[in-house]
Amino acid sequence: MWSTLKQIFLMIKVNLGSLPRRLAISLSMVLSVGLVVAVLAGFLAMARGFEGALAGAGSPGIAVILGGGTNQETGSDVPAEAIRSLAAMSGDTGIARDGAGGPALSREIVVPIDIRGRDGEQTLSLRGMDAAGPGLRQRARLSQGRLFTPGAREIVVGARIAEIFGFAVGETVRLGAVDWKVAGRFTSGGSAFESEIWADLEAVQSAFDRLGQVQSLRLRLDGAGGLAALRARLSGLSGPPLTAVSEAELYAAQAERTENLIRLFGWPIALLMAIGAMAGTLNTMMSSVSDRAVEIATLRLLGFARLPVFAATWVEAVLLSAAGAVFGVVGSMIAFDGWQASTMGANNTKMAFQLNVTPDVILTAGLLGLAIGVIGGALPALAATRLPLGAALRARG
Repeated sequence: MWSTLKQIFLMIKVNLGSLPRRLAISLSMVLSVGLVVAVLAGFLAMARGFEGALAGAGSPGIAVILGGGTNQETGSDVPAEAIRSLAAMSGDTGIARDGAGGPALSREIVVPIDIRGRDGEQTLSLRGMDAAGPGLRQRARLSQGRLFTPGAREIVVGARIAEIFGFAVGETVRLGAVDWKVAGRFTSGGSAFESEIWADLEAVQSAFDRLGQVQSLRLRLDGAGGLAALRARLSGLSGPPLTAVSEAELYAAQAERTENLIRLFGWPIALLMAIGAMAGTLNTMMSSVSDRAVEIATLRLLGFARLPVFAATWVEAVLLSAAGAVFGVVGSMIAFDGWQASTMGANNTKMAFQLNVTPDVILTAGLLGLAIGVIGGALPALAATRLPLGAALRARG
């Protein structure tokens, strides 16, 4: 056993020592593996960033009531009678009370609006809400200015939208057919809320000819059993059925759909590239075996077994792919981590988010890079063990 290990280490040393003779083709293998790793890491970082933006928006202590049998606000409608019934309910409704003793809830509506930015015209979300609405977003904080005044045509802009479109505090901007004054900006820990524009509910209803329309109710739950109690109360209301979901569940479902879509595109592309990289690995290592044919034959004639020959060639392929994986991971962290991106959100409007190269992204992409060397290096390593010794020596005269 000790003799075999010594032979393996010696063969690895000989292989690595001959790398300068094959520097160009070896570097091409490293670069191809690195590219595969970087592409997969980019797609996975996009999925992670989108998930983080939506996960940061959801809170298990907040519920959203939707009507019309939909799980999106744009297709929902909550009748005025249902809202009055909820507000008038007594006993255990599952809804927490505000300082005045009334239910802690906000009537809301989302209106898609077209804004022209540096990348052309894009659709954003203008959310009309009651005065209690901002307080129901636990991580939302004013970073500049103030909140909108009830009844006034004033807006508060999320940080990510402000970065892209400007919206300086005090500026007047045209949304739809009317002008609005930018009263402030807010942050929300990088969550999806930062891709929204907030305004007073009645001002939005009036400006966009949606008087009386309410698409959702956002409310604070009264303890851990609040959601179950609320659902029981909603089931007893007359009229169109209403659905209550926790804010965390709502955004988690939205994140899952988009994450799956990103991975659906990302993995096939990365795997196809990996197959190409494996072909490159096969070519590189076969070239390595051919270049070292005399050395391998000489060592075999001196008594080296097949196993050290196989192990040394295979380890060389794994080390080169590991170098490529490191190169790809470092490159993806430099290029993608923190990079600003955007996509269409659940309400068919722009949602900005930040790519996030997390440890699990690094591990997944890195393992794919290593797999290229592990699989692609096996056949050349086997070929090295079956090298005809006499032919190899005669080929070099």
